[in-house]
Amino acid sequence: MNSDSRIKNIEQAKLLIKAQQLENLEKEKAEKLKAELAQQQKTEDLFLAAVKNARPLNTNRIHHEPSKPKPIPQQFIRDEKQALRDSLSDGYIPAHELESGEELLYLREGQSPSILSKLRRGHWVIQANLDLHGLISDEARIQVGEFLAGCKKRGIRCVRIVHGKGLGSRNREPILKHKVRNWLIQKDEVIAYAQARATDGGSGAVIVLLKA
Repeated sequence: MNSDSRIKNIEQAKLLIKAQQLENLEKEKAEKLKAELAQQQKTEDLFLAAVKNARPLNTNRIHHEPSKPKPIPQQFIRDEKQALRDSLSDGYIPAHELESGEELLYLREGQSPSILSKLRRGHWVIQANLDLHGLISDEARIQVGEFLAGCKKRGIRCVRIVHGKGLGSRNREPILKHKVRNWLIQKDEVIAYAQARATDGGSGAVIVLLKA
């Protein structure tokens, strides 16, 4: 065998070896892919077995639109404020006011005098306060009316209204003090009132007892 034949045989042997290697590699890939598919199928079978008794969810949902907020009855609010304003007159002449010097005192007719005594001693706890400082007469009248109406709704019995001593007024006269007195007497829910004790404002405030 000459040298050319030997070289040719060696090349052919190399090609056969390479071909065999490629064939083995393809077999390994095929086996690996087959194993992966088998594992995937096994996983799917396990999942299907686990959910075979499951019941599908009802997807027919009803979408509820959020309810729109009720419109604010602006005219009703204005009418209510006007009614409160009209219900309290500055020209009202009290018929049952008790005279006691400069002290404010009032007891509604038919009520026991002991109520006024207890009120002056601070028997009832003050549950709400209204400060009228800095308000003109019309503003104060509305505030008093709304304050008493709110207390009535909440079941509050004893309140304090701070009207001031009038030291900042033009003639240094307690204008609101006398107006508040007349306004309170006109309200049916007011049973009695008395000037506050020194610790609660003295002559600059009034303690009011309301109906239960």
